[in-house]
Formats: sequence, structure tokens, C-alpha cells
Amino acid sequence: MKGRKSNIVLIGMPGSGKTTVGRALAEALGAPFVDCDDLIRAREGKSLEQIIEERGTEGFLALEEEVNARLSAENCVIAPGGSVVYGKRAMAHLQEIGRIVYLRLPCTEIERRLSDPKGRGVAMKEGYTLKDLYEERTPLYEKYADIAVDAEGKDVAETVRILTERMEK
Repeated sequence: MKGRKSNIVLIGMPGSGKTTVGRALAEALGAPFVDCDDLIRAREGKSLEQIIEERGTEGFLALEEEVNARLSAENCVIAPGGSVVYGKRAMAHLQEIGRIVYLRLPCTEIERRLSDPKGRGVAMKEGYTLKDLYEERTPLYEKYADIAVDAEGKDVAETVRILTERMEK
């Protein structure tokens, strides 16, 4: 993983496995893992849910974009939050420093994995359902992805294997 695009950036819905797959992929590659939600929590000293409650969804999205747009990383596996695709500056920066991999899952599987989106700190507009969020974000994930990996019905090890094979092509 040398050169300008030395990082692997995992995008996808909350609950798609960005952190779990990211950690396993980083371990397989012998690379550091960066969880951008952890960077936001550390910077603010609060949970994502608290930040959203205090700043509102738009305030959180602005903070998320700033953190991701300034991220400095090399030869890392990076997992930004699922809402990063709303930030054009952040996505332009992530595209510049890494290959964007979309972990694709059907909405029904996301709903099964996320019983309490708000409690998990998912940035959602008032009145939105998880399905609304899925339908709004999916075209953005597809737009930004260099590679899309269907993760449905696959365990972490299989997803990592498929991902590394696809990246070698």
C-alpha cells in the first residue's frame, strides 16, 4: 500500500461491519486501524449520541466532515461513520488518500443488526426510519465506491478474503 492512495477506507451503513471487518482487514494486512467515530468521541469527550443530542444532526455532520477532511493517515485501514458520505470535503479527501470500499448489505439485514439506531449515535433526520436512511445513503455509497463488496451471508473472514482478492485485481 504505497503512494497517494495508500489507505483502505470502508464505507457503508451503520451496522454493515465497517469496524469489525476493518479491524480484521487491518490485522490481515499488518496495518493500523483508524475508527473515525473513535476520533470524534475522543476529540469531544462524549458519545456520538450525546454530540447529536447537543448539536443536532447538522452540527454532528459538520463535525464529522471536519474530522474526516483533516484525517492524516498512511497505510491504514480507515472506518469513517456511515454518514461521512454527506460531507463532500471529507469524501474528496478520503478519495485522495485511499481506495474507497463499500460494504453492501440489504436494508433488512441492517435493520436486524441495528435495533436502536439513535442509541447507537446514528445521524438521522427527525422522522426518518432506517429504511429512509438506507434509501438516501445507498446512492452516495455507490457513487463514492472504488470497490463494492456484498457482505450478506458472509462472515468476517470471508468478507476480508473477498475484499483482499478484489483489491489485488
